[in-house]
Amino acid sequence: MHNRRFPASRLALPLGVLAALAACDSLDYDMRGRMGGSVDTSAAALQAAANRPAPDNRGIISYPNYQVAVARRDDTVATLAGRIGLPAGELARYNGMQPDDPLREGVIIALPGRVSEPSPATGAATTGPIQPPAQVDIATLAGGAIDRAPAVQSQVITPAGTPPASTAAQPQTGVEPIRHKVTRGETAFTIARLYNVTPRALADWNALDANYTLREGQYLLIPVAEPRSSSASSSSNAALATTAPGTGSPTPQPPSASQPLPQNEPAPAAQTASASTTPAAPAKPVAEIGQSASKPASAAAMAMPVQGSIVREYAKGKNEGIDIAAPGGTPVQAAAAGTVAAITRNTDNVQIVVIRHPDELLSIYTHLDGLQVAKGDAVTRGQSIGSVRAGDPAFLHFEVRKGFDSVDPMTYLR
Repeated sequence: MHNRRFPASRLALPLGVLAALAACDSLDYDMRGRMGGSVDTSAAALQAAANRPAPDNRGIISYPNYQVAVARRDDTVATLAGRIGLPAGELARYNGMQPDDPLREGVIIALPGRVSEPSPATGAATTGPIQPPAQVDIATLAGGAIDRAPAVQSQVITPAGTPPASTAAQPQTGVEPIRHKVTRGETAFTIARLYNVTPRALADWNALDANYTLREGQYLLIPVAEPRSSSASSSSNAALATTAPGTGSPTPQPPSASQPLPQNEPAPAAQTASASTTPAAPAKPVAEIGQSASKPASAAAMAMPVQGSIVREYAKGKNEGIDIAAPGGTPVQAAAAGTVAAITRNTDNVQIVVIRHPDELLSIYTHLDGLQVAKGDAVTRGQSIGSVRAGDPAFLHFEVRKGFDSVDPMTYLR
């Protein structure tokens, strides 16, 4: 068993979300951790796609983690680069183009670095990138405190023509879209299906032609969902009662509450507190070929997903995870509690499951069969998610990613 070769080309796991999984050895994920947290776009297909934000006078749309430029009619890469102040050759190379290539009106061009932020001087309502709603809430509260302080208010300098403070434009808010880099063989339809958006919305956001033509190396913005109506928000919070000052606020009912809650009771707080103070054993991140993966490490951040022997260790750029040999049909368990973010197959028909955990952590399981979970399911540590696919050899490929950079799984398994 240990002498068999495990070709890297079959084990490489190209993610596109939260998880585009095409069969190639390298892929610019370029999603900057967008798969988790408050800016997840996985629900976009459940609602109408929002309109793409309007650019400033230069064509710049700015987000906290990247900027893009929107082409004008008769633009080339060179003319657009000159307008935004970037070297034409650098901008062209970053987008897989030539400086003299013509651009469709409205097409998205990714920027290799940041240029000056949109501001009233460039035709934007406010200065800075589009802010996530949660951050703007904090900014709004801070602005309200300034408005209520006359001494500070007198020092605020506003541009000519700015409305009074009570009606001044608030920072532009919105979800930061996933920025997807097109790889060979991808189409607008496969990308739209990957992110659960419609091809029409994808085309509208990226000014694709009538044939939905894409080029290798092109960057696309994945449409985000239109914000829920205020009536929907108010109905979801209608059950929240007003509490007296100094008392705790009731927690909103999560969307999953429409299904029965698990029967197992949480551990008492005293036990949880004592467990959290127990020092963990020193980490030993190196996996040794042939070592057993059958003994779970209770103090580790993750549990071994399958019982078997490690037959191929982590090697960044060559093998982005570890391979655990196990007979076909051996149960595969979730390494840690989380949410199933994606279930898909690559072009070799290898089934892949991606589980999202807190702190932008992902665990990835390939060569599975008999899946027992679906996308969106919440899973607990040790819960069976499927079984090892039969093969010669039969094995599980397991990866851990922080954001979208692979890390040695042994740092979490020991």
